[in-house]
Amino acid sequence: MATGGALPMVDLAPFFTQDDSDGVARATEAVREACLTHGFFRVVNHGVPAELMARALELSPVFFALPDDEKAKARQAEGTAAPFRAGYFRAPVPAHSPDKHEFVLVFDPKLGFNEYPAEPAGFRSVEIRIRTSKLFIIRISKRIFLPDRMLHKFREAVEECYAKLTELGLLLQDVLNECMGLPPGFLRGYNGDRSFDFMAVHHYFPGTEEENSGLNAHEDGSCISFVIQDGAGGLDVLKDGDWVPAEPVEGSIIVNIGDLIKVLSNNKFKSPTHRVVRKPVHRHSFAFFFNMHGDKWVEPLPEFTTKIGEAPRYRGFLLDEYLQMRMSGLIHPPSRPEDVVHNEIKITHYAI
Repeated sequence: MATGGALPMVDLAPFFTQDDSDGVARATEAVREACLTHGFFRVVNHGVPAELMARALELSPVFFALPDDEKAKARQAEGTAAPFRAGYFRAPVPAHSPDKHEFVLVFDPKLGFNEYPAEPAGFRSVEIRIRTSKLFIIRISKRIFLPDRMLHKFREAVEECYAKLTELGLLLQDVLNECMGLPPGFLRGYNGDRSFDFMAVHHYFPGTEEENSGLNAHEDGSCISFVIQDGAGGLDVLKDGDWVPAEPVEGSIIVNIGDLIKVLSNNKFKSPTHRVVRKPVHRHSFAFFFNMHGDKWVEPLPEFTTKIGEAPRYRGFLLDEYLQMRMSGLIHPPSRPEDVVHNEIKITHYAI
């Protein structure tokens, strides 16, 4: 297992190459080691095209530069029932929350939950004046792309990223199945419903020395999370009491093991605390959350408890209950300033 800056780095190329069983075994062991020691690592040669990642990060500022009333048109489609509300959100809510960012939350496009600003005609006519001399001016009516067409491109990039990160999630779920010593295909069968996965497209406002919280310290409530980030930096992970920067490395994707894998493994695999510190520049990122369906009952697996003679460290819980509490805290933080740092239900809520 190599290091990508201060973080472990895993090359996933063997999983996309035929007849490289040795490479697959090495990569699997590297993932296992990273999950046991950090729970936070970067992957390269992961199957998500570099061109797509760059295009998505270039188009994100186009959307977030729109007026607030236009951004608000990214919302949950009327008459649909998503696991939690889709669309555009802006923190802080309330005003004293330390987090300063805005984001669009989207689900699998095939589910029909996501609604974007309407695309009027794609083109608009404008008059361009060209001075050919001191005496003559030519007036030309030309149809050009305006921001609404760019929104279409933004939507395309979001949906392409969603599809590719879903594929990456399925791959790493199979790798984790092997790392955890589970029966072949167990996690894929246990977690085969993808309707609770979602992605958040984030924009963090520039920070100052006095005020720089982008996203408060927290752990993810997913199985696995992925982060595609621009070059601004600011993502930190807590390791042995110190904040370690997850510095941007071109072409790589950050992988974060979430609370659900931590519970299933009875605390063997780490779900690390992380945060975003705002830099003096705008920051854009795409965070994908590979989840389980809300009707799943989650508890430590026998492979980590009864089969090895260890007591479970968590009581079982219905996942939807946990997710709803987390999302309620994220989108509607407590009204009292002293409660803001505790605005999320943590997995320790279920600890024994």
